[in-house]
Amino acid sequence: MARVLRSRAPIRIDFAGGTTDLRAFREREEGAVLNAAIARYAYCSLRRRKEGVRIDAEDLRQYVEAPDIRAAERETSLDLLTRAMRRFAVDQGVHITVRTDAPPGSGTGSSASVGIALLGLLDRVSWGDGRNGTLRSRYELAEIACDIEADLGIVGGKQDQYAAALGGFSLMRFNGDTVAVEHLELKRALTAELEKHLLLCYTGQSRLSGDTNLKMISAWERQETQVATALRRVRDVAWEMYRALLNEDLPTFARLLNEETAARLQLSADVCTRQMRELMRVGKQAGALSSKICGAGGGGCLLFCAKPDREARVRRALESQGGVILDFNFDAGGLQVWEGKG
Repeated sequence: MARVLRSRAPIRIDFAGGTTDLRAFREREEGAVLNAAIARYAYCSLRRRKEGVRIDAEDLRQYVEAPDIRAAERETSLDLLTRAMRRFAVDQGVHITVRTDAPPGSGTGSSASVGIALLGLLDRVSWGDGRNGTLRSRYELAEIACDIEADLGIVGGKQDQYAAALGGFSLMRFNGDTVAVEHLELKRALTAELEKHLLLCYTGQSRLSGDTNLKMISAWERQETQVATALRRVRDVAWEMYRALLNEDLPTFARLLNEETAARLQLSADVCTRQMRELMRVGKQAGALSSKICGAGGGGCLLFCAKPDREARVRRALESQGGVILDFNFDAGGLQVWEGKG
């Protein structure tokens, strides 16, 4: 059977601090994000072919076939994929297939996970072709992914790329272009408790994080009091939640999810839709201690923390209002690349 390279990179849940990893914030003040990679993945496969480029983005139902990567760029909107291929000088003779376990626009960093999974493949291919002396580190791949998004004019931060590349629970600090990542080595019993009590709910509404982020950052750059105060609180909650996890204090962790949401709601009227508010209401009524808007908001996913042994009730209540529960466990491995068959 034909040789094929495969890769996967996890999506993430941001517990607190999102948006403070955007350039406009981290160039003025230190940003901080607490997040965790989860075992839902972006997958990429790469097969060699005699000539030309074929890209199949199954989830987006986008397909392109062209004689080389520059021609492919003219024929598709898959800019992230084609720009990554140019970055690694993979011009032709490849067939790439991409899919994800997360709905598009879910607020879980899935587009960054696709980028990291692809970069892992391209790095392996270019190394195997003798173009580079060594494989790049996961930190280097995360930075390359951030650079590509910035070149494309995407208004986003850096937490998604690092979470996808590194996996695990992380406290990330952002100062200008510098990223410092501290991995949290949590006891297995604690992560099991979190997996039991947390529910990730897709609202059914895809969102464009760039639009929401632009409004927030414009207000931040004008130093509007409400937004500036709220962003600092969003960042500070990340530190407080970090200490709560280290102390294995889940009641405080759950309370801080609500505090992060309360601060996030002050950033923009577009953060929370009517559907999201209704899901948060019925979730609380059914037994949720707290709820958290994932990513930039405006659709996508909500994270709920249920009271002990009330998860099933919360789940049924959310599903009755059109919510889709995305079951998950936490991922500790980050980016993986391997050789497959077929």
